Amino acid sequence: MRHGFLLINKPVGPSSHDCVAMVRKTLMERKIGHLGTLDPAADGLLVLAVGAKALKVVELYKDLTKEYEAQIHFGAVSSTYDREGVIEEVTLKPGVPVPDQTAIQNIIVDHFLGKIDQVPPGYSAIKVGGERAYRKMRQGRGVDLPPREVEITDCDLISYDYPDLKLHVGCSSGTYIRSLAHDLGNMLRCGGYLAGLKRTKVGDWSVEDSVALDKVKWTDVIPLKEVLADFPRIDLTEEEYYDIRNGRDIDQEVKPDTFGWFEGLPIAILIPEDGKTHARKVL
Repeated sequence: MRHGFLLINKPVGPSSHDCVAMVRKTLMERKIGHLGTLDPAADGLLVLAVGAKALKVVELYKDLTKEYEAQIHFGAVSSTYDREGVIEEVTLKPGVPVPDQTAIQNIIVDHFLGKIDQVPPGYSAIKVGGERAYRKMRQGRGVDLPPREVEITDCDLISYDYPDLKLHVGCSSGTYIRSLAHDLGNMLRCGGYLAGLKRTKVGDWSVEDSVALDKVKWTDVIPLKEVLADFPRIDLTEEEYYDIRNGRDIDQEVKPDTFGWFEGLPIAILIPEDGKTHARKVL
């Protein structure tokens, strides 16, 4: 089998877990996970880790930046901040104009670019007291989620014809585009929710290089040696290879999270320790 990453073009409908289950069945491989969820109502790039060795390096990719195309609908609010929730129309108050493009761009520049404090949606998978927030919300118990710092590097207008706005958003891992849509609508005093979302990039990977969920083949899996090509590496001698495999340190100088390679394959994540090199994780 081939250990590596698989770029999926997720359709609207299935959850990220559903996609993993489908690929497990297609490839007849149980050891498959993902590098970050995508809501069922969203489509676009979903990166899967295929094989035990690939799953062991997922931790190194937890903070990848993301890019999205977000469709925001003004003039209404949603209980979930997206089209899946209970929608309530918002009537503009007297003296409040329909927001024009200039107003939208000014709000974005002043409040949504750079590092910002963002309150996640109540209907989210964040754990509160050991329980998912969305479960508490569905039971009517409510949650009070604290704001957390995220970074929005790009937020560019693609098209606008009130009440529909389309944005290109580049952001840090952990950013909720649903919250961005909700908060933008609040600041414009017209209400807003996320009507559609497409993830176009994860790190340097693009949806343009992905494969349809129902067309997956083993040859679509990017080999781990290609995935890890940009990480620091050292080539191990046969003796060093066996030392690493058997839990012994070796006399090398490395930076943290350097990969040890043997015969053209990555075999361990190495770290400096007490003047030697230690295998933090053997693949």
